[in-house]
Amino acid sequence: MAYHDTEWGVPVHDDRVQFEFLTLESAQAGLSWSTILNKREGYRRCFAGFDPAKVARFTPAKIEAILKDPGIVRNRLKVLAAVNNARLFLDVQREFGSFSKYIWGFVGGKQKVNRWKSLKELPATSKESDALSADLKRRGFKFVGSTIMYAHMQATGLVNDHLAGCFRHKACKR
Repeated sequence: MAYHDTEWGVPVHDDRVQFEFLTLESAQAGLSWSTILNKREGYRRCFAGFDPAKVARFTPAKIEAILKDPGIVRNRLKVLAAVNNARLFLDVQREFGSFSKYIWGFVGGKQKVNRWKSLKELPATSKESDALSADLKRRGFKFVGSTIMYAHMQATGLVNDHLAGCFRHKACKR
């Protein structure tokens, strides 16, 4: 509830926070979001406070140490993906000036505001998440399918999917 009431859907333009959510959403694949939120501090500790420049330099020995830490989901493919994605994240920053500028381009630079009345209406993907996913995959990112990227877009406020009657809908609308 605290996550919903304070973070989910708030527009994010900070690259480090974008990297944090990219890492967490990728780790969540096939698991519940509450599992990942419960391990968020472990991820912060293991992934250098979500500094992509530091994560990009992780050595095989550092990766092996992380895989022994019960504070995260110890899935080798997901940990390797986070390191891979950090390196590519830096490439995107160099190309676009910031990852935020890049990702916000998929929604035309402004939040897409939906007005769903029930949870049954919420989609798992969108044409924007399809395009973002395809572009990230083309660049070599891992664990960035359209469903994962739609969840990322919701979490970081590119899409406002708070239900129309939710008190956060208006608060997150910008």
